[in-house]
Amino acid sequence: MTPLDPTDPAVVADPYPAFAAARAVAPVHWSEQLGLWLAFTHAESNAVLRDRRLGRIWRDREPAERFGSFNLIHRNAILEMEPPDHTRLRRLVSAAFARGHVERLRPWVQAYARDLVDGLVERSAGEQPVDVLSGMAEELPVAVIAELLGVPPADRPLLRPWSNAIVKMYEYGRTTQVEDAAERAAAEFVAYLRGLAAERRRAPGEDLLTHLVTVRDAEGDRLTEDELVTTCVLLLNAGHEATVNVSGNGLLALLEHPGQLARLRADPGLLPTAVEELMRFDSPLQLFERTATEDVEVGGVTVREGQEIAALLGSANRDPAVFTDPDTLDVGRTDNPHVSFGAGVHFCIGAPLARVELQASFGALLERTSSIEPAAPARRRPEFVIRGLAELPVVLTR
Repeated sequence: MTPLDPTDPAVVADPYPAFAAARAVAPVHWSEQLGLWLAFTHAESNAVLRDRRLGRIWRDREPAERFGSFNLIHRNAILEMEPPDHTRLRRLVSAAFARGHVERLRPWVQAYARDLVDGLVERSAGEQPVDVLSGMAEELPVAVIAELLGVPPADRPLLRPWSNAIVKMYEYGRTTQVEDAAERAAAEFVAYLRGLAAERRRAPGEDLLTHLVTVRDAEGDRLTEDELVTTCVLLLNAGHEATVNVSGNGLLALLEHPGQLARLRADPGLLPTAVEELMRFDSPLQLFERTATEDVEVGGVTVREGQEIAALLGSANRDPAVFTDPDTLDVGRTDNPHVSFGAGVHFCIGAPLARVELQASFGALLERTSSIEPAAPARRRPEFVIRGLAELPVVLTR
């Protein structure tokens, strides 16, 4: 049985029935198409994310001379490392984050989210369709990461296209053109960040990039140039892709469940639990791969040394063994151990910032509008691994 075809348009549009069918047969399946094991249940996905015998083992894309910059930004990434290298790098990055950057930005994020919503409301005026994706969901997280790192406002429009091109490399069935675009974007991004880091060394600021340039741990260790650049790329790519897609997927889910939207509007105190539920209900990242460093038993199968196994996060988040009525959206759900931020040593370092952004964006939409109505069917991006929308037209009333 082939439990999942990530290139099937029906699966891309709605993978959850396929997940449920696979979970009913077995917790873990072999995919001949993908050449790896797939963990469909919450317990097995959690085990994949936490078991230290299952590591993130980066292998350069071949031919290496074709993917020099793409390989560089992954070879030195905290997401692609295991201890002790991972421990050292995460300690340094966490030390820079610990300088209060997230809380420093909270008022700025909330004010910017309100401004973006006000602009959309003014254009819509209860009549004209506006796209929430381009008008707010894509704008806010990129601006936040840029503000966090200290990227000058004039350069910020460069960031989203670079990120978009790079993350398309994670999909199945990609073309040569997609691969070439990813390598070009990676090369331009690396060159830009090397220049910006050199500028921060000459003229330090109060931004995260300055702190990454200067941070040292108790042993006097510091980030290498390549680690510094890679960390900034990862913060932008991972730090805004997920937030953009939770914003789009989440608002679409609320529009498709108007009772839950009305409930949240009537009780804004539900916002923190609602954000967690929106992340669970339609996960922005669907698949996260690990490689066995020795033979490991997961869900009754043996993953041989060198084989890959992927945690299917969206399937884990709909597992009825863990979540009551998993296919029901419940903005008040409190028992919600979703794995959208991962688990174990690779738990998302930017999770606190993502929560600030998501609470600010959904809070602003509810606070600054009296109604949000779909204007046309949402258009979904044709990718499986990173699940998101391309367009979400709505009519907003002040």
